[in-house]
Amino acid sequence: MKPPSNVARPATTISGPSIRLPAKDLAQVRAIAATVVLRTNSRRKPLLFIGAHALAAAGAMAAILRRNLLTAGFSSVVSKFIGETEKNLDQVFDEAEASGAILLFDEADALFGKRSDVKDARDRFIELAVDDLLRHTGQYGGLVILVSRSGPSLSMLLRRRFLTYDFPPRRS
Repeated sequence: MKPPSNVARPATTISGPSIRLPAKDLAQVRAIAATVVLRTNSRRKPLLFIGAHALAAAGAMAAILRRNLLTAGFSSVVSKFIGETEKNLDQVFDEAEASGAILLFDEADALFGKRSDVKDARDRFIELAVDDLLRHTGQYGGLVILVSRSGPSLSMLLRRRFLTYDFPPRRS
């Protein structure tokens, strides 16, 4: 048996205060879970949870669907060495596939934040990491949730690639 990686870890090992979801947010998570169950793998899009309660909503989603939640922070996946980011992503998605877990990527705003023009190798490197992640989520048979605490910094073009939900919901 392969030893667990240091790139992805079960959500129970995440440190920090636990946040209880308000009833309105929990009702929204239940509705999202019902929709996710009805979708087939070929039509499934990754979910993007935005807001202060986004991480708690992802945990509630896993509990409602009775699945484990495997968490990967972008800081542990993205590497400065050529080929390491793709290898780390392969490892994370393989672990999630083997365990049947919901895959949670925290800190999505760090990777998907608005970027202007490609000015140097770092910008190109981030674009490649984003492309790798989007390719993996398209091929993955399970559920992928990305969490961002600040939604406005994400581009609309990118938001269309995900089913986006706000926690707490925006008031109209």
